[in-house]
Amino acid sequence: MKTTSRKAIDPATDQSYQIDLPALEEIRLAILNFDHPTEGIKIQETKEKFVVHFNLSDEQKAAKMRSSQGRYLDIFYYMVADAITSLVEKGKLHQPGGEGTPYFPVQEKDIEDREEQEEQEEQEEVAPTIEDIEDIHDKVHKGLAADLLDAIKKKPPEFFEKLVIDLLVQMGYGGSREDAEAVGRSGDGGIDGIINEDRLGLDVVYVQAKQWEGSVSRPEIQKFAGALQGQRARKGIFVTTSEFTKGCLEYVKSIDSKIILIDGQQLAQFMIEHDVGVSTTKTYEIKRVDSDYFAEE
Repeated sequence: MKTTSRKAIDPATDQSYQIDLPALEEIRLAILNFDHPTEGIKIQETKEKFVVHFNLSDEQKAAKMRSSQGRYLDIFYYMVADAITSLVEKGKLHQPGGEGTPYFPVQEKDIEDREEQEEQEEQEEVAPTIEDIEDIHDKVHKGLAADLLDAIKKKPPEFFEKLVIDLLVQMGYGGSREDAEAVGRSGDGGIDGIINEDRLGLDVVYVQAKQWEGSVSRPEIQKFAGALQGQRARKGIFVTTSEFTKGCLEYVKSIDSKIILIDGQQLAQFMIEHDVGVSTTKTYEIKRVDSDYFAEE
């Protein structure tokens, strides 16, 4: 039998000394192997059984240690308590009634049931729902939208004007790219591009593209509206990499000309939706059980 040396205190003289007692692993093994009563085991009863089981001497049975409060405690009792606690932590014993109640050995079936439950929980954790996937998809798109805006802001104004015309063509305006005209010249009167509203060219849409740091305010939209009047135009699109003030949104509702405002977030989402400035790295198919197939008789 393996033993361990423990420091003991003699209550009569308060002198310390070393004493050999059964090792914790021996106590744990004995707990697992002895015949457990149907009513379970308690620490004191187990300690009394093991005094006999390990054939402890009177000196070993009397060995004491001193607590932090100065009380003298039975060393072997607390060794049995430590062994039981460690077996509970290892899942070999359990205390279904809670603190102060008897301990019982965990049956093999209980272990199998627990392992099966843990495995099922793990499978549930790694099997996201459609809603989870959609949330992830939205987060990826938001990150991509931010990256797109950062990339756009690093490019010159001419590039942005071309990008906006490319996007509008992809969205179905103007027919082909050749039919769209990017103006982008000095003295253009606040017009950065002209594009047909449809393939037949029955009407045209004038475009203003602004790389902006702060919010676009009402005076900028008023200038664009004035430029439209100068061209005798009725429709316009104002695109920015930033955002519009509330005054801008209210102003475009109050004028006769039809002006559409596209801020940075909307621009990035349109680019993602119409594959402008982005490329697909991977495509995943999400499938489900075909209930119609299994309904066939």
